[in-house]
Amino acid sequence: MYDLIIIGAGPIGLACGIEAEKASLNYLIIDKGCLVNSIYNYPLNMTFFSTSDRLEIGGVPFISHGNKPNRFEALEYYRRVASSWDLKLKLYEEVKEVVRENGDFSVNTSRGNYHSRAIVLATGFYDLPYMMNVPGEELSKVKHYYDEPHPYYRQKVIVVGAANSAVDVALETYRKDAEVTMVIREPALLPTVKYWVKPDIENRIKEGSIKAYFNSEIKEIRAHETDIITPDGPLTLENDFVLAMTGYKPNFRFLEMIGVDMRDDEMRTPFYNQDTNETNVENVYLAGVVCGGLQTNKWFIENSRVHAELIVGDLKAKLETAR
Repeated sequence: MYDLIIIGAGPIGLACGIEAEKASLNYLIIDKGCLVNSIYNYPLNMTFFSTSDRLEIGGVPFISHGNKPNRFEALEYYRRVASSWDLKLKLYEEVKEVVRENGDFSVNTSRGNYHSRAIVLATGFYDLPYMMNVPGEELSKVKHYYDEPHPYYRQKVIVVGAANSAVDVALETYRKDAEVTMVIREPALLPTVKYWVKPDIENRIKEGSIKAYFNSEIKEIRAHETDIITPDGPLTLENDFVLAMTGYKPNFRFLEMIGVDMRDDEMRTPFYNQDTNETNVENVYLAGVVCGGLQTNKWFIENSRVHAELIVGDLKAKLETAR
């Protein structure tokens, strides 16, 4: 019987494990992917917006070569954190079901079964992309995650989306000699596009280096063509790859399976006590970006590290009272 099972081995899941270590709790961290799986799936040359000190957890110094760390440095750092604290990890082990049994929890995974008095959901939001739900989306030419520009050299690429990810992908692939077309549902790029990048993409579109169709959507994807609907009517574009930078969302189905209620708002914000991060289900806690529901830009590593302290502090007090 564990005191705490943490689902999600991202930075905030690791922070919860560190606090459990410090509190001498019997805990386990489980993740269906690798350590900090979301960061691993970032583009290969991604650089964080934040400085390294704001990404630190567990008192382990994060030293980067530049003003802001990159993906490679972050992966190295969080491996070092996990090793420094000797965190109890089960990686590549997907949680299939969480069942309440006599006040405790049975956690059934792809490799076994565990029992715990409490659960932390630190599942992030990067595992479930928004699907376009069009014929052909299952083809291998369609990518919901972007890695690097090299594979798209001299290829006809459609980039779907109007936010930072789509803009970055469009510019990077264009500069590696891809023929880039953007398909954007909105009438313009989103106002949240980074201010130092927005003039670049707007100028490339204005000069015709990158073609952009606004108020437009993809209708069907085939092996070498893609149909789109534009304000001027349907078009068929010769096409090699579709990079769908449509964003990602939390796993609401998983939260609902455990019994976590959502607020009746457009952001589907989960119910939780902001003083303890406990949900409406006793001894089920939320940590990190999942707390914001669809508002995935509300919580980051920098401002949600404190969740670990709130959760473990509350749970430890409960366990001491029970004893």
